[in-house]
Amino acid sequence: MSTHAKRERLLLADLLEAVGPDAPTLCDGWLARDLAAHVVVRERRPDAAGGTLVPALRSRLERVQAEFVAKPYDELLQLIRTGPPKMSPFSIKQLDEAANTVEFYIHAEDVRRAQPDWTPRELDRVFADTLWARLEKGGRVMGRKAPVGLVLRRPDGQTAVAHRGTPVVTVTGEPSELLLFAFGRQAVADVRLEGDEAAVTAVREAKLGLT
Repeated sequence: MSTHAKRERLLLADLLEAVGPDAPTLCDGWLARDLAAHVVVRERRPDAAGGTLVPALRSRLERVQAEFVAKPYDELLQLIRTGPPKMSPFSIKQLDEAANTVEFYIHAEDVRRAQPDWTPRELDRVFADTLWARLEKGGRVMGRKAPVGLVLRRPDGQTAVAHRGTPVVTVTGEPSELLLFAFGRQAVADVRLEGDEAAVTAVREAKLGLT
């Protein structure tokens, strides 16, 4: 049975293939080949991937990342499509779904929205609800660096508190767009911000997300 993570994995690989290795992405300083290498290293080199969170491992991560960037692009795409090796925790269906659904969705949009001719993607209701559930559970982690109070709101009125504080800025949009906003892609997220003008500006310029 297919999962959201498997679908998003293949969609990301297809996008990376379509744009080519030297296409820009929304990830600062990364071309498509860098993003592809990041995905592979994250799944296949846990000894280095921890460098995204642990400063002591950062130099190792940079070295291993450079090694994978130098690999043939087609090889990287095949490794993404194939998925993690059997000994990887990501090979467990439940963990793959929990850890990779949002990861692959965000990175697919990093590729899509960096292209000059990009078009919005329409999401089905089930997937939209899945993304909203992730925001409800993890919104406070993503929004912990917000300089003011931050509330995320769906068009139907459902809300999730991403950061407590005053003044409060309310961000309204579809779950997919709210997720991009909460992951630091404020500039490309199709959302509406309400609140004090200075607070809105501060939120737009804040470094949101997990890092």
